Amino acid sequence: MDNLNGKVALITGASSGIGAASAKLFAHRGANLSLIGRSEVNLQRICDECRRLGPTNAEQPLVIVADLCCEADVTRLVDTTIKKFGRLDILVSNAGILEHGTIETTSLEQYDRVMRTNVRSAYQLTMLCVPHLIATHGNIVNVSSIYGTRSSTGCLAYCLSKSAIDQMTRCTALELASKGVRVNSVNPGIIVTNIQKRAGMSDDEYLKYIERRNKSHPLGRVGDADEVAEAIAFLASSDASFITGEQLHVDGGWHAGCAR
Repeated sequence: MDNLNGKVALITGASSGIGAASAKLFAHRGANLSLIGRSEVNLQRICDECRRLGPTNAEQPLVIVADLCCEADVTRLVDTTIKKFGRLDILVSNAGILEHGTIETTSLEQYDRVMRTNVRSAYQLTMLCVPHLIATHGNIVNVSSIYGTRSSTGCLAYCLSKSAIDQMTRCTALELASKGVRVNSVNPGIIVTNIQKRAGMSDDEYLKYIERRNKSHPLGRVGDADEVAEAIAFLASSDASFITGEQLHVDGGWHAGCAR
């Protein structure tokens, strides 16, 4: 898929996990990158890896430290990206957080925090990027979750936020189709990243969690961030030129079964 070569891609949450894996894959395939995250150290490390993986004559990735819950930061990161590259072809909206809580243990503060980070920031970012994507007939890939399409317990606010991202994906796909902009999502199952530990799991709890979740996926294992990145790269490429409004599950078949 060298059809990402020369494309300008803005990737949020690029300092770790699925965002970092996507950044490295896009770099390897020749894309020009705007990398967004909260950790300058981690972003710079990913930037260095992207430079190593990319073509020798590629432009250096743009590194932007930003808080996506801050409206001014979101405006700044879009403006800075356009100022450097002069265009935008691909938006990978990946940044998000997970918090645990049921309807009995959650709070309005948790709801606001998760929805602000996972939904409101993506909503604003999409609004600001759309005029530039229309100009290039570009596309958007939102990183959702199996929990956007399947119900679960213990992370209510997170599930709600991913359902909202799925609806935004479908609605904006319909709204932008006539303007040549495709909008899709990937809906991963359990992927080995730091998101669970950031939500409060200890190392031991996480190992036991992965052992349990291996059994949830018909393929018999949880996934890897690189596998999700491959799906994102496909949807962002011209190989997916007739695909829009799609929710691509990258979950080892989990979504196809019934709860056991």
